[in-house]
Order: sequence, then structure tokens, then C-alpha cells
Amino acid sequence: MTDKLKTEGKFTYAEAGEGPAIIVLHGLMGALSNFEDTFNYFSNNGYKVLIPELPLYSLPLLKTNVKNLVLFLKDFLAHKKIDKAILLGNSLGGHIALYFTKHYKGKVTALVLTGSSGLYEKAMGDSFPKRGNYEYIEQKTRGVFYNPEVATKEMVDGVYAIVNNRNTVLKTLAIAKSAIRHNMANDLPEMKQPTCIIWGKQDTVTPPDVAVDFQKLLPDAELFWIDECGHAAMMEKPEEFNKFLHDWLISKKI
Repeated sequence: MTDKLKTEGKFTYAEAGEGPAIIVLHGLMGALSNFEDTFNYFSNNGYKVLIPELPLYSLPLLKTNVKNLVLFLKDFLAHKKIDKAILLGNSLGGHIALYFTKHYKGKVTALVLTGSSGLYEKAMGDSFPKRGNYEYIEQKTRGVFYNPEVATKEMVDGVYAIVNNRNTVLKTLAIAKSAIRHNMANDLPEMKQPTCIIWGKQDTVTPPDVAVDFQKLLPDAELFWIDECGHAAMMEKPEEFNKFLHDWLISKKI
């Protein structure tokens, strides 16, 4: 997927396909490659898919928060001249999608949440490994998935680099604290957009109860479960994830 990366000004992103825009928002430990199967599938099935690299570690520390990540997304949509989009977010990316929808609801056609934070903030703090040796980081990273083999060495190396760099650790903590401040529970009933919730039944970072709460609080939400699947369904079970989402989009005529 790196062959599809473009850099224009402050934006680095992957883009492919033609049709309604789907903006994919990654999480704290999320590389763009986490969404490779979803990116390829939807860009070949009638959608324009864009995955911006979120500036999790490039904003000044005092500006490293959910609010500024949402402003970055607003600027990205303006840069790409996209008036309305489907927002698909995993983990922190789901939280950014929700906070964006709260402030710019006219720009959001639909929401897709998978392992999203926004209600349950243990997802941000406890699950992110503190500094430690490689074996510990590897164990914590693999624990995000039902099948630990999904965590590649490249992914573990990436997490290890983040948690052993003081600058990125401070920014990770800043985002986590900001996420806790911006709990979305009171805002969700106002979000009338059609919402597709796809959740791993064995998600230990944002447990299944969180998905049930999202469905209860969002006025127009459908919930789909994927068994033998952890926190990143689009990586661990991409075929099931893509089928649930595509069928849902067709059913909603989106």
C-alpha cells in the first residue's frame, strides 16, 4: 500500500478508487497497512477510499489532543475538496470520527465504528504498553488480537519504538488523557447518521459491552459481531469485516 502514498503539504495519505468517499481513521498503534484489505476491497467496489496519516506524534505536545486531530481531519477534507464522507474509525480513529461528527455533522454521510474508543477509556491507557523490554511489548501487542500471529514483527517493532521514545510516550499519554476528557456518551443520541458497528467478540481492549452501549446510544446503529476476533477486526477478519460493511452500505443505499 505504500506505493499509493502521496504527500501534499502537511498531508500524507493513501487514496484509490472512485465513488462516494470513505475516510479511514487509524488508532494509536495503527499503521495505514492495518486497513490494506479494506482499502483494496472498497476502492475496487465503487468507493473512493482515503487513509490519512494522523499527526499523532508530529503536533506540538500542547496541541496533541482529540480536538486538534479532528481539526486536522477537517483540513484534510477541505484539501481534498470532499464535502461529505463516510468515516470509518478503529480504536482512537473511531473516537475522532465521533468527535468530528459532533462538530461537523453536515459533513458526515455515515459512521463505521470498530473497536472504537469514545465511551470506554481503558482502551486508551491500560492497553497501551508502558516502557519495557521487547518480549513484554511483543506480548502486549499480540494481546490486542484473538490470534496473536496477526501481530507481525514489523508491528511489534513499531510499538516498541513508540514506547521507548520519551517524546512519543508523552504524546501518547496526552492523547489518552484528552480522550478521557472527551467522553462521547452524552453526544451520541444527537448523532442521527446511519452507523455500522462491527466488533470482535473477543476484543479485550474495548470489550463487547462497549459495542452494545454504542448501539443503544446511537439512534440509527446496527451491530455486527465477528467471532474469534479481537480489537482490529479489519485486520484479523478482513473478509467478514468487508462483507458486513459492504452489505450494510448497500442496504442503506450509501
